[in-house]
Amino acid sequence: MADKLLIRAEVRTEFGKGAARRARRADKIPAVIYGHGDDPRHVLLPGHETALAVRNPNALITLDIEGDEQMVVPKDIQRDVIRGFVDHLDLLAVRKGEKIVVDVPVEVIGEPANGYEYFLEQPTVPVEADATALPESITVDITDRDENALPEHLSLPAGSELALADLESPIVSIYEPQEQDLEEDTDDAAEGAEEGAAEDSEESGEEAAEEE
Repeated sequence: MADKLLIRAEVRTEFGKGAARRARRADKIPAVIYGHGDDPRHVLLPGHETALAVRNPNALITLDIEGDEQMVVPKDIQRDVIRGFVDHLDLLAVRKGEKIVVDVPVEVIGEPANGYEYFLEQPTVPVEADATALPESITVDITDRDENALPEHLSLPAGSELALADLESPIVSIYEPQEQDLEEDTDDAAEGAEEGAAEDSEESGEEAAEEE
């Protein structure tokens, strides 16, 4: 486990859009802590420090809330759609030894068999793990594969379990690219142009006959 990521927080006492805007101008991020059947706790977090911490969406963070420490993981991160700044956080309270389910990014390793290409169908998958040992990513090796990589081909860290209901859909699709017959397409285009020209000619003849 990495060194403890400690962030000092303060209890939030003002609410509403105006209060949220004032907090953001002061480089603070409003956040709410949920979990364990307790009432939600509203806090303010230091903006820059918190934004760096949640670059890993499954970061384990210890909050020092005016002397009371609470471990949390991000549950929902709301960002400004234009500037990308973190506007608000929903945080899940966790305890050591507690297992939770989080979405973990999938990392593809290697290249498929010669002549094949691949597409990552599921960029993230749900994984159950100890809250204090959440994986940052899981891997799937497609080296020399000529068939789809399924959930069973994922490499999970020790102590982690896949929490995926659908075990039949591919994680990575592996396929042979279809070659396009350019000569056939050119012939079809030329034929279409000729037919169009013929129709235009017929319409012009009909219009001339009507005018006479």
